[in-house]
Amino acid sequence: MEFLNHFLLVLSLVAVLFHSATAQATKNFTHICDPLRYESLGLNMADFGFCDKSLPYDVRVKILVGSMSAAEKVKQLGNKASGVPRLGLPYYNWWSEALHGVSDVGGGSHFDSRIPGATSFPEVINAGATFNETLWKKTGQVVSTEARAMHNVGLAGLTFWSPNINVVRDPRWGRIMETPGEDPYLVGRYAVNYVRGLQDVEGYEHPDDLSTRPLKVSSCCKHYAAYDLDNWFGSDRFHFDAKVIEQDMVETFQRPFEMCVKDGDVSAVMCSYNRVDGIPTCADPRLLGQTIRGDWNLNGYIVSDCDSIQVLHQYQNWLNYTREEAVAQVLRAGLDLDCGDYYPDHTLPAIQQGKVREGDVDKALYNLYMVLMRLGYFDDIPQYSSLGPKDVCTEDHIELAADSARQSIVLLKNENNTLPLNPKIYKNKTVAVKGCDDCHCWDKKGFPAAVHAARHADATILTVGLSVDCEAESLDRTDLRLPGFQSDLVNEIVNASPKPVIMVILSAGGLDISFAKNNPKIGAILWAGYPGEGGGRAIADVIFGNYNPGGRLPLTWYPADYADMLPMTSMPLRPVHDLGYPGRTYKFYNGPKVYPFGYGLSYTKFTTKLVSSTSSFSPVLPKNVHCHPLRSTQKTCPRSCPSVNIEDMSCGETIDFEIEVTNVGGTSGSHVVLVYSVPPLELVGYPLKQLVGYQRVFVNAGKCESVKFSLNACRSLAVVNPTAYTVVPSGKHTITIGNEDEINVSFSVTANLDH
Repeated sequence: MEFLNHFLLVLSLVAVLFHSATAQATKNFTHICDPLRYESLGLNMADFGFCDKSLPYDVRVKILVGSMSAAEKVKQLGNKASGVPRLGLPYYNWWSEALHGVSDVGGGSHFDSRIPGATSFPEVINAGATFNETLWKKTGQVVSTEARAMHNVGLAGLTFWSPNINVVRDPRWGRIMETPGEDPYLVGRYAVNYVRGLQDVEGYEHPDDLSTRPLKVSSCCKHYAAYDLDNWFGSDRFHFDAKVIEQDMVETFQRPFEMCVKDGDVSAVMCSYNRVDGIPTCADPRLLGQTIRGDWNLNGYIVSDCDSIQVLHQYQNWLNYTREEAVAQVLRAGLDLDCGDYYPDHTLPAIQQGKVREGDVDKALYNLYMVLMRLGYFDDIPQYSSLGPKDVCTEDHIELAADSARQSIVLLKNENNTLPLNPKIYKNKTVAVKGCDDCHCWDKKGFPAAVHAARHADATILTVGLSVDCEAESLDRTDLRLPGFQSDLVNEIVNASPKPVIMVILSAGGLDISFAKNNPKIGAILWAGYPGEGGGRAIADVIFGNYNPGGRLPLTWYPADYADMLPMTSMPLRPVHDLGYPGRTYKFYNGPKVYPFGYGLSYTKFTTKLVSSTSSFSPVLPKNVHCHPLRSTQKTCPRSCPSVNIEDMSCGETIDFEIEVTNVGGTSGSHVVLVYSVPPLELVGYPLKQLVGYQRVFVNAGKCESVKFSLNACRSLAVVNPTAYTVVPSGKHTITIGNEDEINVSFSVTANLDH
């Protein structure tokens, strides 16, 4: 699958919505069960019970599926569902993308002269840097509005395979741009809000029956599970077997997906190419049917990453299965839709050979068509009928994209208040010089011109970093340095420039820029990620003081030698002491950093003060509750109940506290309040700290704002023990507000579990 930030120019030769014998018959219809549409097809809609709106969705879907022959059924199981002309059921392409705006990747959506493009928001790693849940949801709402507008003119489907919510385990991963960051809670909260923005129909957000609630568009959380390696020194996603302990699976790899399903009510989940402990994810009934649909109660369908069934059969040669056996296994495991041709081509023979039941096909089709019913694919959703080209790339949408970029920019360095530049002083002609041809920077032929320009400039703005030529899907990095001769370019320009040098970094993954961080001639450093169509304006607004940067890094930036300490194929998050491997992410890595997770400066200064807080947590426990042991350094006076499984607790209690944020500087701006939970210090093998809450608050210069939190006590104090139980440890926990680079405040919460 190709779904990078640059929209590919893919020309689709088939209409997206409703294919039939002639385009004339269908071009003006936006939903199936329209009497005029059936009349144009020479059919009578009254003959088809699945168009009877008086019947519940589940009954209509069963009528539809029951009306098909086995041969017709299997042809609907691929992303290019063929349709059943005799039933008036058209072709449908399930594959559309909306990672940071509607894309033409997949063929389910495309552009033409009526709508030549959609609003391109910053990449998802930028969204993570904003720590702004309201913005994430609003972005989803705008993207889904543009998607429905495109659908109404025949340019888009209604099923969008976004967002990507894989946690960034390793800084070399090529797809970091597509994800919100390295913290599973942050990634999960992004998923919940973006999915809600895409899917929710106003007034139907929390109905009694989630299985029938209407959907604006269908969202898909991907790639499940433990997928975060694409192509690294011969190890690729098609062959990689991720060896994952259950503790890490529950604590890190599955958590965002669980949140996406349970809290976001997403209508689809995509399984990944890789194997987990020897089993392809798309063929694992424990991961799919038991967990996603059973434990988490997915109201929707499960789809494969594209050609995953072919991958497990041909590339992985899993269990020496035939094509029919492979199809049968993934179908029984709970895979409803194949992005590919294996289901359409090999499921009927699998049924005929007795390897799978036709009833298993019926279940998959039921899950698929229930989603299409909820989308209005059959009946329409009237409140979206008037949307069209006028609703795509509106001024408001373009401004939201620019504001998203502004909110995401992180100020990494600002010596002696180098920034912002005063536009009244720096108002002469701007000269743009290209020092390197691309991110690889394989030669220095452009250096002399760049150095000459810097030598005569009033101020030098130097853009360095990466691009999709250096980090992308199927392209992991091998080190953490600026590629090629970029560092040399920086040093030559800095040495030549008599005036301030501002360095702007474009990248998703972190870079070891210690040389620039420590160089006093570089006055300021900004990280801008991949900021989308409004990125240029956003960077200028920050540099010239029209906007005070407030973004925070959603990743740890490691020193370059970190990549030499452990292979990308090593999956544990905790340090592997026997092999000398350090821990991963801020939760388990306590070595030197270029910049820590959550780092970000401002043009002003903020102080925080704790106003009030909860001091203890004393849940009412069942009489015979089972207490779980925990590894501890405490040798004397062991606790009678070291920890309790959260499933054995009511978990209704909250940790309530109030923070006062004061802007003590002279510039108004936003401050991100980061809240971490630190488990009892005597415990061994648990996170150094873990993010449990955050809020982005705007504070005018010289003013203060009150920020209140009410955290679920169980979820905020819980850890995952080595046997993969999620437990609340007994003892003194610490709630810390702010990062280690800030003057933070903290308070203790004692969990009283002894009984």
